[in-house]
Amino acid sequence: MAEWVVDASAVLAFLRDEPGAVLVEARLPRSIISSANLAEVASKLTDRGLAESEVRAILGGLSFEIAPVDAALGLRAGLLRSATRAFGLSLGDRMCLALAEREGLPAVTADRAWAETPLGVEIIAIR
Repeated sequence: MAEWVVDASAVLAFLRDEPGAVLVEARLPRSIISSANLAEVASKLTDRGLAESEVRAILGGLSFEIAPVDAALGLRAGLLRSATRAFGLSLGDRMCLALAEREGLPAVTADRAWAETPLGVEIIAIR
């Protein structure tokens, strides 16, 4: 059972061995990520020149649960726009927060601005 929701920024920090990677690594086996945030990770890896087979191998080797984006989750992420606009959160950010809110779990991210949001979701900033 998942204990944390991971954002794309946290997964990328782990994959790139950036500051906070150790904190993410310890949580990944008991984490959940939205399929939209997984797409963000795949996009960033592709932008860095990795081939599709490499991206699939890397992401396939990670042990976390993947939550599909259904209508309710997509709608909630969209509705979070007004509460998060001042903090510059993207749709992917809001997708992660919506999943954390729905699951009642803390959100793990590399983006410190999330801690400022008035959503009532526990934020764990990895750096």
